[in-house]
Amino acid sequence: MLCCQFCMWCNPKKSMKKKFLKRFLPKIIRSYQPLTLSEVFQKGLSRKDIYEIMDDFYYQHLPWQFVEHRKYFSKNSRGFGEDAFHSMWYLLFSEFKPVNCLEIGVYRGQVLTLWGLLTKHLNYRCDIGCISPFSSAGDSVSKYIDTVNYLDDTLVNHQYFNLETPEICVEFSTSEKAKLFISQKKWDLIYIDGSHDYDIVCQDFESSLNNLAPNGIIVMDDSSLYFDYPPKEGTFAGHPGPSRVAKEIAQNKLNMLGGVGHNNIFQKI
Repeated sequence: MLCCQFCMWCNPKKSMKKKFLKRFLPKIIRSYQPLTLSEVFQKGLSRKDIYEIMDDFYYQHLPWQFVEHRKYFSKNSRGFGEDAFHSMWYLLFSEFKPVNCLEIGVYRGQVLTLWGLLTKHLNYRCDIGCISPFSSAGDSVSKYIDTVNYLDDTLVNHQYFNLETPEICVEFSTSEKAKLFISQKKWDLIYIDGSHDYDIVCQDFESSLNNLAPNGIIVMDDSSLYFDYPPKEGTFAGHPGPSRVAKEIAQNKLNMLGGVGHNNIFQKI
């Protein structure tokens, strides 16, 4: 059971959000019970309402260890993202149980460690890999802390959560070594969160698509600028590069399951 200190219905600090949910969200959300991610997407809701469901799930239904994980990475700028994304990943892994998972672009290991904790919680074996230069080089959009060794910190964070070290490729995603790394297997899940420059995102998407397993999933970060998603305060819709690739290429080559905030989820059918 989720500890009451994180529950919006028990924590007075969450009372404003509780009132908002009761007053403004559709009845389907107010009476919401945990569903699969696919079921949420198939309700025909707006992206704004889907985001509220994920945010609501974080406080009401997400197991406490994942809330603690999010709190850990929210401190001292260890990671980016939003609370609703932890709900998204929890529901995605619970439903699809990907066995081979790849992250393109790593900061300090928030997503990688979350994947490791999720597969432990769901009690199945998952092989996790990543490709990243582990630096801010090559990204003209985002700003990072330059005094941190991202690779060392990623390893330390895996030790903190008592997780196995993923298979790591320290390269730019467009290098020949990185492309060879991607081609070593068919991936059930690929998370594209590297450079935000259009040409590089295009290459990352094509490399991912070419090595995606049947029914495999690609999640694109920072990619909702050109979808009907009005970000609420404290969130944002994404960057032009990934958003163009998601809108112009990804949704035409794959089945779009849906989006949570600036993350968009596509499946190879």
